[in-house]
Amino acid sequence: QAQLVESGGGLVQPGGSLRLSCAAPGRTLRLFVMGWFRQAPGKEREFVAAITASGSRTYYGDFAKGRFTISRDNAKNTVALQMNNLKVEDTAVYYCASGPAATDYYSDSDVYDYWGQGTQVTVSS
Repeated sequence: QAQLVESGGGLVQPGGSLRLSCAAPGRTLRLFVMGWFRQAPGKEREFVAAITASGSRTYYGDFAKGRFTISRDNAKNTVALQMNNLKVEDTAVYYCASGPAATDYYSDSDVYDYWGQGTQVTVSS
């Protein structure tokens, strides 16, 4: 049973934007580091972005820098990923994940112990 629930995926043209959201019914997200990963067909899961429990620091994969923004609203128990200037190569299933707040390995998927089922993002003209 998925502990996290993603939403906001869909079909968008190149250059467009999408905002993904991650909710955690019954789980207090402010206690955890939160990350976004993606996986395209035939490829390994890839780190997209992470945000510390307090929200004071963010980390991005190289491809995401300058285009994607991760944020969190601990009062609403949600995490978001704003994606701008989307490219065809951004097409993938995007996953939200939570991990221990004390970790320093934000880009390592093995650190994260709760995952959502993913939301499909398709960038195509």
